[in-house]
Order: sequence, then C-alpha cells, then structure tokens
Amino acid sequence: MNGKVCLITGATSGIGQVTALELARMGATVVLLVRNRQRGEAVQQSITAQTGNANVEVLVADFTALESVRAAAEQFLSRYQRLDVLVNNAGLYVSTRQLSADGCELTFAVNHLAPFLLTNLLLECMQASGAARIVNVSSGAHMAGSNKFNDLRAERGYNAFRAYADSKLANVLFTYELARRLEGQDVTANCLHPGAVRTNFGAGATGIFGVFFNLARPFMLSPEQGAQTSIYLASSPEVAGISGKYFSNCRAQTSSPNSYDHTAQSRLWSLSEQLCGTLVDTK
Repeated sequence: MNGKVCLITGATSGIGQVTALELARMGATVVLLVRNRQRGEAVQQSITAQTGNANVEVLVADFTALESVRAAAEQFLSRYQRLDVLVNNAGLYVSTRQLSADGCELTFAVNHLAPFLLTNLLLECMQASGAARIVNVSSGAHMAGSNKFNDLRAERGYNAFRAYADSKLANVLFTYELARRLEGQDVTANCLHPGAVRTNFGAGATGIFGVFFNLARPFMLSPEQGAQTSIYLASSPEVAGISGKYFSNCRAQTSSPNSYDHTAQSRLWSLSEQLCGTLVDTK
C-alpha cells in the first residue's frame, strides 16, 4: 500500500481503528476522519507508535450535519491530490428518535446520507487516482431493512432496530447503484458485513435488541477479527476490479432480496441527492 492514500471514517475505535492501523502498517498514508479531534489525535499517535508510519493525519467531521461533511471533504481535497481507498465505516445506533442538523432521522442521516455525500464529493479525486476502492461497512441487520424510505423523519413512530436496519440496507443499495454508475471505470464499490463485533457500538441499545446485544457480547468477534473484511476489500489484490458485491468473512455473499431491487436503488440515489442538495454525476 506504499504510495496509496486511504481515508477511514469512524476510526477512533472498533473496526475502524483496526482498519486504519493495518493499512498504516502496510505503508499507506492514512487519513482518520473522526468526530472528536482529541480522540483522533490519540489514535494517530498510537498508530504511528505501533507501525512507525508517520503519514497518519486527522480530519474532523460531524456526520450529524452535512455542512460539516462538505467542509471535511474540502479540507481533504486541499491537502491531497489522490485518494485510493475510502472506507465508509462510521455509524451509530440510537435508542430514541433524534433528528440531524438537516432535519432527517439521525440514524439514516449518519449511516447513509453522510457517507453518500462524502463519497460523491471525493469521487472525482478517486477517479483521477487510478484503480481506487470504495468500501462501505454495512451489517447483516440490513436483512431486516425496508427499502421504502418513506418516513425519513420517523414521524410515524420510531423503532431503533428498524431505523438501524433500514440505514444498513441503504448502505447496500447505495453500493450497488454506485457500482452500476461506475461500471467500466477504475473505481470499485463494495460493501460488507463485519460480523457481530464486540465494541462500544450499540452499548446504549434498549428493548429486544439491547437484551440480545448484552447476551451475545461474550460470544462476539474482537475488533481485530471484525475488521478483516474491511482490510481485505481495501487492500487485497484478490478483489482488484471486483465491484458491486456484498462481502462477509472475506467472501462475496448474497444480500437481502430487497437490496437487489433496481428501482429502490435508483430511487434512494435520487432521494439522497435531493436531501444532500447536490446533483451527482459519476460519469
């Protein structure tokens, strides 16, 4: 990975931090896109100490506000002339209904809209970088997701797991539509299920999901294990040129039936453009 520039979101803990560490160990220049600068700089120092790689930088973005995502993209583009790997890893699970700064349900805003916007703002740079890779961290929870996306403020009632599942399905739909739009180009887009990983993610979950989460915690994967598919898709020559796939355990798998709905893929893209206030041309 020498000479390559990798941007990882949500890199201050869990699988995002492990992904950043291992890509730095491979020699890549690693940019940590984080919410909290102090935590980001602590991870930056830790990665450099463990790998000897001083080419690790911190950028700050609040994914609950699209304007912050735009500012972070502008900062990146002002500092770097290339982007070889984008790992959209940041995500959240919230137990109560909350709205983003832009007025959308928070889970959908952070887990889908922010990476949708970030990816498209950085896409031209990736297209100019040669063989580049976009890696979207989804979840097996997408299997329970609906592709209707007709209540984006959760005004008809809020269910935390349903909101999370819908957002993770959005990750898969986005990946498939993006891959279709990038067909014939050097930029690939794939998504993945990291497995049930033992991190702080979901620690505040309540209800049935909270009970399941707490009972399952002792049997979950370590962050090091959970990060393997992200690292694989970001760096392995085995997946060079492969695009529009859903991976688990470093293997292409079948995603949910809802995820293969081409109308839903296209509709979500158009809806996301409207919500982000931008028209995106991938050609």
